[in-house]
Amino acid sequence: PDSLKLGGEMRDLTLLFCDVRGFTTISEQFDPVGLTALINKLLTPLTNAILERRGTIDKYMGDCIMAFWNAPLDNENHAIDGCRSALAMLAEMEPLNARLEQEAKEEGRKHVPLKVGLGLNSGPAVVGNMGSDQRFDYSVLGDTVNLAARLEGQSKSYGMNVVIGASTYAEVKDSLACIDLDFIRVKGKLEGVYIYGLLGDEEVAQKPEFKDLQKLIYDAQEAYRHQKWDEAQTMFDEIRRRGNDENKCWDLEANLDVLCDVYDERIAEYRVNPPAADWDGVFVATTK
Repeated sequence: PDSLKLGGEMRDLTLLFCDVRGFTTISEQFDPVGLTALINKLLTPLTNAILERRGTIDKYMGDCIMAFWNAPLDNENHAIDGCRSALAMLAEMEPLNARLEQEAKEEGRKHVPLKVGLGLNSGPAVVGNMGSDQRFDYSVLGDTVNLAARLEGQSKSYGMNVVIGASTYAEVKDSLACIDLDFIRVKGKLEGVYIYGLLGDEEVAQKPEFKDLQKLIYDAQEAYRHQKWDEAQTMFDEIRRRGNDENKCWDLEANLDVLCDVYDERIAEYRVNPPAADWDGVFVATTK
């Protein structure tokens, strides 16, 4: 009976937000019945990927999934389980799109491939039964949650499938394949945060060519933050070249061209209008 009362507790959690890119455009092709069927076909395999790795589904919001780890059951590996779930969710998209393409062909309509963006963040949050006396849900609240949602929103801007926060990165960096993305101040926050891209599993992380790329991306961003524009530009050109290599060392659709475009534009701008003397390398994100 105690579990049916309103109230929460503070716990360290890993939060995941998953959203379908361009879903509004895709949904225009379907009537309400068809759209409901499409959502179910999408959410079922993605949900299974979360539940199989000890995740808790918080809620579905249309085409968006919100999930978390380390509540109600203890899980000291919550960050790595969250990231492995994200990779498993991406792996589900290829067979799902193949099925949807076949159905579209049979029904004589155009197939628009579904793509998802994910954001993960770890840290303290309030978890428990939230709501009113009449109705409540087992859910989470807090800054950690809000930042996870913002990171999902930034994924497309950096050409990434998965963006993770610094606290998640600290837990998974020795196991999974991650790269530095940026030092940003997200909308609604006063302090800058380091953000990272998740590019693959343990196998990818161990490849020498991935480790080289990882270091090159880190060095390029360090040069950028120290306002060494020429040095940074040369490194981003090399990153772009490696990103377009047919034998690239990761298997996700991460697009390093987009990441390089982000920095090329900023470097070009700063050459003309140098940043303030007290600039700490932070980029102020204006989009959610």
